[in-house]
Amino acid sequence: GPVAETFRVIQGAVTEEYVRSTQGVFQFELSGDGGGTWYIDLKTEGGSAGFGKPPVTADVVMSMSSADFVKMFTDKLKPFMAFMPGNSSVKGDMILTLSLETML
Repeated sequence: GPVAETFRVIQGAVTEEYVRSTQGVFQFELSGDGGGTWYIDLKTEGGSAGFGKPPVTADVVMSMSSADFVKMFTDKLKPFMAFMPGNSSVKGDMILTLSLETML
């Protein structure tokens, strides 16, 4: 589905350089189609992204609908527009969230 496809693209975009410069782990709690717990690990050597809980504790946990997540990462919705009240929530390090935005 679109969520899995988006994570495949993200996994392909993860480079050692991003891991070194970001040093953050993002967990996504997605509701709706293709939802569940997903993660992007930009802290562990090599980095990774995929379904399930991250291999290490997340620095940022974002909750949103899977539709908003896909829009956010396909740039139809600027990341911070997704975080309007009622739509979603972000817990943790907001500075790291900005660095994720630059990666995309």
